[in-house]
Amino acid sequence: MIKTPYYLIDKQKLLVNMQKIAYVREQSGAKALLALKCFATWSVFDLMQQYMDGTTSSSLYELKLGRQKFEGEAHAYSVAWADDEIEEMLDNCDKIIFNSISQLQRFAERSEGKTRGLRVNPQVSSSDYLLADPARPFSRLGEWDPVKIEGVIDQISGFMFHNNCENGDFSLFDKMLGTIEERFGDLLHKVEWVSLGGGIHFTGEDYAVDAFCARLKGFSEKYGVQVYLEPGEAAITNSASLEVTVLDTLYNGKNLAVVDSSIEAHLLDLLIYRLNAKLAPSDGEHTVMVCGKSCLAGDIFGEYQFDRPLAIGDRLSFIDTAGYTMVKKNWFNGLKMPSIVVKQLDGTVEVVREFGYDDYLSSLS
Repeated sequence: MIKTPYYLIDKQKLLVNMQKIAYVREQSGAKALLALKCFATWSVFDLMQQYMDGTTSSSLYELKLGRQKFEGEAHAYSVAWADDEIEEMLDNCDKIIFNSISQLQRFAERSEGKTRGLRVNPQVSSSDYLLADPARPFSRLGEWDPVKIEGVIDQISGFMFHNNCENGDFSLFDKMLGTIEERFGDLLHKVEWVSLGGGIHFTGEDYAVDAFCARLKGFSEKYGVQVYLEPGEAAITNSASLEVTVLDTLYNGKNLAVVDSSIEAHLLDLLIYRLNAKLAPSDGEHTVMVCGKSCLAGDIFGEYQFDRPLAIGDRLSFIDTAGYTMVKKNWFNGLKMPSIVVKQLDGTVEVVREFGYDDYLSSLS
């Protein structure tokens, strides 16, 4: 039995998402790039690169990872590039997307001859969280003035719009894309490619996939552009779990169980957005608050129902833990970092990476 904690990536479940992405690519003509900010566990890229067109990044290190570990295109984006990153960035990318006109002009000479794009902020989004809203007031993410953008249109060949966030509603996607067309339609006719970013949950159950494909294809044909999608969660949703073990139980007005993991260290997005972890289906009359082992008082996975009281040594499985987890794991409290385990397509289970004290030591100085 593999020692907990560990992230378990199931390639068979991952394949379900990959096949949906392949269908969208085929029916719409859009290309799909994996958003490494969400998921960058390269031990399963051998499967993913068969169904996707490459990667998109948010930093130099992500860019290099995509170039080295994933076949296909490597798109480079950063909110702001530093002077000492530019040469290495240009050496590793197929397309560079600048966040601002200022950055585009600052590095115009050094990026001459490279395929360049500009991030555009349409000032509408689907986000329910101000923290994650790219169109929030005073947002630094992209240019919004069509007049200013037209002034540099001869220096770029494409745009990137990233204004969807956990959007599983095709009608909302359609409406927001319509807003983009209304505001920037004249400019869309002047470029060769358009990325519509990530945050579109088109691999989710009951999503209007065929309508989505038709909308993308119509958009592409109307403006004569190659459309790109940048799926993150859509690529890996429901494909992984975090496996943990109960270390202690206690009662303090509620029944508590402490496990050998931590939301702050291993599922950080849950803490940031104040969400509960999803537990593998369980039911019963016994309510237990499952807690992490860090010293953070609010290190709590959530409250769950069980058919019996939890006992020391019980194993629990938190599901849908691929996105924004392994890329955010950290060494808070010096807690043991979860191993990365892959269930291959043939059903065999492989421990592909374990982390120990030396890794903790080397992360500091």
